[in-house]
Amino acid sequence: MAQASTPLNATVQQVTERIRERSSERRALYEQRMADQHRRGVHRGELSCGNLAHGFAACGSEDKNALKLMNSANLGIISAYNDMLSAHQPLETFPETIKAAAREMGSTAQFAGGVPAMCDGVTQGQPGMELSLFSRDVIAMASAVGLSHNMFDAALYLGVCDKIVPGLFIAAARFGHLPAMFVPAGPMPSGLPNKEKARIRQLFAEGKASREDLLEAESESYHSPGTCTFYGTANSNQLMMEMMGLHLPGTSFVNPGTEMREALTRYATEQAVRNTEAGGDYRPFYRQIDERAFVNAIVGLLASGGSTNHTMHLVAMAAASGITLTWDDFTDLSAVTPSLMKVYPNGQADINHFQAAGGMSYLFRELIGAGLIHSDIPTVFGTDMSAYTQEPFLEDGQLIWREGPQQSLDKDVLRPVADPFQATGGLTVLDGNLGRGVIKVSAVEPEHRLIEAPARIFEDQNELKAAFEAGDLDRDVVAVVRFQGPKANGMPELHKLTPFLGVLQDRGYKVALVTDGRMSGASGKVPAAIHMSPEALDGGPLSRLRDGDIVRLDANAGTLDARVDPTTWAGREKHVASLDHYHVGLGRELFSGFRHLAMRGEEGAGVFGGFEADDLARQQGQIHDEDA
Repeated sequence: MAQASTPLNATVQQVTERIRERSSERRALYEQRMADQHRRGVHRGELSCGNLAHGFAACGSEDKNALKLMNSANLGIISAYNDMLSAHQPLETFPETIKAAAREMGSTAQFAGGVPAMCDGVTQGQPGMELSLFSRDVIAMASAVGLSHNMFDAALYLGVCDKIVPGLFIAAARFGHLPAMFVPAGPMPSGLPNKEKARIRQLFAEGKASREDLLEAESESYHSPGTCTFYGTANSNQLMMEMMGLHLPGTSFVNPGTEMREALTRYATEQAVRNTEAGGDYRPFYRQIDERAFVNAIVGLLASGGSTNHTMHLVAMAAASGITLTWDDFTDLSAVTPSLMKVYPNGQADINHFQAAGGMSYLFRELIGAGLIHSDIPTVFGTDMSAYTQEPFLEDGQLIWREGPQQSLDKDVLRPVADPFQATGGLTVLDGNLGRGVIKVSAVEPEHRLIEAPARIFEDQNELKAAFEAGDLDRDVVAVVRFQGPKANGMPELHKLTPFLGVLQDRGYKVALVTDGRMSGASGKVPAAIHMSPEALDGGPLSRLRDGDIVRLDANAGTLDARVDPTTWAGREKHVASLDHYHVGLGRELFSGFRHLAMRGEEGAGVFGGFEADDLARQQGQIHDEDA
């Protein structure tokens, strides 16, 4: 068993206490509101006869009779199923599995609502990508609509990919009086090796491979139902939900369409019933998820070299839970969190290799044993995290848990704390006269972590592509793609630029990217300062940069500066760009309100404001409604 008695790392403890103190007032107000929601009635017992009749009119007689009795649990299913996206297609069969498992427990389950699920892999480099980040908040609102009927004693959240799990989490936090269970679908089996896929992409960027060659490689990589197998935002989501105790132990990376996946979905339903008031062990979300759970998620993200998108998502998720996270929390935790995983883009293995090497049970064992995470937090499975060093097995058709591997089965993929890939985590914050941003260093070789070169300014990613194809970037260069923040155009990912910049790096040039937009959770070997805040449209320093300015990015020191005379810099006018072409077409005009309301990247880039923090500020006269 893991050494649950290991003292907590001093920095982890300090950061946790700092978050708790910083959040104390808003967290107290959040908990009060959730307790009030609980007192008003968690479920259908508060509904009138007419309300209730509408709520179960479509049910079969067995479920209808159970719903009339009020002494059993009714689970609400919120699902991101659609059959276009590989990660969510397996969710098609989950509701019937859940309903059957609930009936076997003497309870019921209803499909409360579906939420949109878009794929950044499909929209990468396309106008639809400008809706991607905002889809997180749409998902949260859609989930709230589904749960607003107050028919439910607990909720099961079915989702996998980039913005979907954070959106579902925000909804779970605002319905925090309900027990929550997150139910994953699992990754697709391994396909074309990631190194070969990247090679074909770069050859295509150079005009040395045909579109037919590229499509064949992509099709062999993304080839079946399930999550993409690289370690991007989707798989980072799954790891974090398990680190927070919102998954069953060992459930994150089991392939879809298997007997084990089916058994885990049934057991998740049974456990959700047990966690309701009717089940006798009431575990509402708001009593389970606190600052310790978020620290666990951050440490897990850092130890695994996870997605940069979560430097925003976790901030927004915490805000919905009455907790204030800052990027400095990530930086301080990164300094004491060793890198234990190498899964593409940080290495050549995929998430299935990680699972085979020891997976989550081994990662938990190492982090708990080193005192790097809180092992005493409540989970959907028990009163602490000790069970998460175990992994599931089927024995005579029954689901059981056994202790996971004591040693890594492949140290090229997964290592112990005593022998990490590097001593610190995979993400860090950059600060300087160009603002604040984040950089993922886990996939960047040490010799590429310090770049000083002239800036080349772009205001559209297609401009960079054209400059590359014209040969204008065959030199040391810091490519600056600005006016890509949430207020400007929804903060799209710019992962389409990776092959071009990768080619320049391979040609021996010193190359970096600086942007107020995002990169993919799969961003790789080229150093990229992203999420720059304030964004250019919001008067951020990127708007003062000019072509030819020397920019110095030092990921080791955590600095990002324009090497411009301070007097000259202070006197420069801020460039203003025309952004009309970003705001119309493919539904983008429907999101003008979102762009207007969007907060800064460092604040989570959401549209909901600061939840309880804003309410407290109003009470104290610090802000007024017209300012919100």
